[in-house]
Amino acid sequence: MEEKELVRQSKEGNEKAFASLVKQYKTKVFNLAWSLTRDRETADDLAQEAFIKAYFALPTFQFKSEFGTWLYRITVNHVQDYLRKKSKMSKMLFEKMQEMPLVQENEIIKKEKEQIIEQRKKIVHQCLQTIPEKYQVILSLREIQGFSYEEITKILKISPGTVDSRLHRARKMLRKKLAPFFIQKGGNHEM
Repeated sequence: MEEKELVRQSKEGNEKAFASLVKQYKTKVFNLAWSLTRDRETADDLAQEAFIKAYFALPTFQFKSEFGTWLYRITVNHVQDYLRKKSKMSKMLFEKMQEMPLVQENEIIKKEKEQIIEQRKKIVHQCLQTIPEKYQVILSLREIQGFSYEEITKILKISPGTVDSRLHRARKMLRKKLAPFFIQKGGNHEM
């Protein structure tokens, strides 16, 4: 069944039609929530809550945009509300490498590389959390979720020029925050 028909039936109270929409969008909505929270359980809860909000807001959907764009906007707003309420920053924690039993040298190297990658991801996420929210959201939509500029303009209801300038500023801010963590002797950057 076509998406517009599923939306129309959902607006009329057809729960099976809405379940089909949920099935179609659940991964993208979860990924969007996860990219903004970096916590699977929280993202799962927020994604479910976003679908509930969307279900109750269906009477206001007027087909002026794509259903997915409308749903992502609800998700972004819901996650932002959650993050504002939570509003506490987590402190930087670096994991110590646990003592491993004697294993082959490549296994140790592999584990060390994986740990470094995880530490870098945490650093990037923690630095991302320190920049203004509107820049966090736009970086997440573009760099983590992979949305196109056009999709971002629809989701955030801003002009393409604003998307471009916010992305430029967001990347610049994030690079500045990350620089102290990744500068090595001699001034080389390793990211």
